[in-house]
Amino acid sequence: MGSISYSKPLGIRFVEWINRRPLSYRTHQAIVLLLTFFAYTMYHNTRKITSVVKSTLDPESSAVGMLPRSLPATMQPPSLYSQHSMLRLASSSRSSSSFPPFNNSLYIPESVLDVKLLSSSGWPPFNGTDGSTLLGELDLSFLVCYATGMYLSGQIGDRVNLRIFLTVGMFGTALFTTLYGVAYWANIHMFFYFVIVQMLAGLFQSTGWPSVVGVVGEWFGKSKRGLIMGIWNAHTSVGNITGSLLAAAMLSYGWGWSFVVPSLIMVFIGVVVFFFLPVSPQSVGLSSNTAEAEREPLLNSEMEKSERAIGFIEAWKIPGVAPFAFCLFFTKLVAYTFMDWLPFYISHTEIGGVYYSSATSGDLSTIFDVGGVIGGILAGHISDKLDARAITSATFMYCSIPVMYLYRSFGHINLPINAVLMFITGIFVNGPYALITTAVSADLGTHGSVKGNSRALSTVTAIIDGTGSVGAALGPLLTGYVSAKSWTLVFIMLMTSALISALLLTRLVVAEVAAKIQARRLRSEAVEV
Repeated sequence: MGSISYSKPLGIRFVEWINRRPLSYRTHQAIVLLLTFFAYTMYHNTRKITSVVKSTLDPESSAVGMLPRSLPATMQPPSLYSQHSMLRLASSSRSSSSFPPFNNSLYIPESVLDVKLLSSSGWPPFNGTDGSTLLGELDLSFLVCYATGMYLSGQIGDRVNLRIFLTVGMFGTALFTTLYGVAYWANIHMFFYFVIVQMLAGLFQSTGWPSVVGVVGEWFGKSKRGLIMGIWNAHTSVGNITGSLLAAAMLSYGWGWSFVVPSLIMVFIGVVVFFFLPVSPQSVGLSSNTAEAEREPLLNSEMEKSERAIGFIEAWKIPGVAPFAFCLFFTKLVAYTFMDWLPFYISHTEIGGVYYSSATSGDLSTIFDVGGVIGGILAGHISDKLDARAITSATFMYCSIPVMYLYRSFGHINLPINAVLMFITGIFVNGPYALITTAVSADLGTHGSVKGNSRALSTVTAIIDGTGSVGAALGPLLTGYVSAKSWTLVFIMLMTSALISALLLTRLVVAEVAAKIQARRLRSEAVEV
């Protein structure tokens, strides 16, 4: 990677000293895949926490989100119970307009409620009438800084040691995620405090993606890139799943622990990354000849290789970067709205006559991410087989439109139907998101137009994902406002965004189809000759 000076990680040196011989190229590749996988898993692990805690900070009504699994939404008249054993819940004007079962005063046996949860009326200032709006603004502050930082991180990542850069990013993310949770014990209720913490967390979060893609791009070639990166990109969904489960599990001890525990785990992974992550074959003393023998090169060996880091504007001019970047804007708008608001939506939606608790809703939302894992692998594999990234991405987005409609329209019938539709939605929403941020970014970062420049990958990756992150900031923000009026309007917004995302790839889809028709014609002519 140019003239940057790298030293072999201390952990690698120690392992080689124990073994009395250097590690093989394949072993280094395995280390890279594992460490980058776990590193970015922790980025999404900490990023997912706020979506689970939303319903605790802003319960929206004193009843919604606090009913256990077995409790029906409608209760018997209070005359059936003694007044001594009853708890009267007066519904707010917001809950009465949004949730018909709570239109009137509701009497619930105290024995069936989690008294600890019930005693909490949310966390000021998020438990007021504008709670969902404030939470949406927090998402915006995080994601705007994340998107802005992504552009900067791409430029920095092509010029510094990515192992150090990634470690600093992980430590910084853990620090400011912890500070969010500290508000629980410090009894902090200043909205400004949460905004500042989220903004700084977003900046440090932006170091992750350009770093891990840049490192993986140095070690793996184009062969089956879509499938390999589709499997590797499962870290996004795995991080969302573990983040949801861990944050939900910690809620019973106080929502502050939902932030602190994942942060401590991230610090541990960051230490491992610092001591063991090999940034490139050259950083561990492997010659370029060895690397070429072990893998299909990322770059065309016939091209003149440049050591100059590519410029920001120059990277935008690479064919395909702009269309995929703007496509990802709308794709991530959809994906991040689900990531940030799905647990909240589940806890505030009657499913089979039941309103689920915040913790249970966080657990249920992981089904969407399980579907995302499958979607990422399928999209990568299909795009490899077809050699058509744009066609695959657009097809997935078109399919996501009717699936989201079905989830909104029929997900309330019962839990199994909700789970199945949520799973399928995760497949089609996260499939193109995973494909564009991994294989497509790597393809474009090593495009022939960069003339073999091995130091363009982080910049191109940051441009595509950074532009997508602007959409990721906009979606949750709009959801905070729109959901207060109607969740149906939220889903209309998501379906429209999916349509625009697919349409933005139309020119590339047409080009891929034309190329395939031309290739088939040439094969036919060759057979005839």
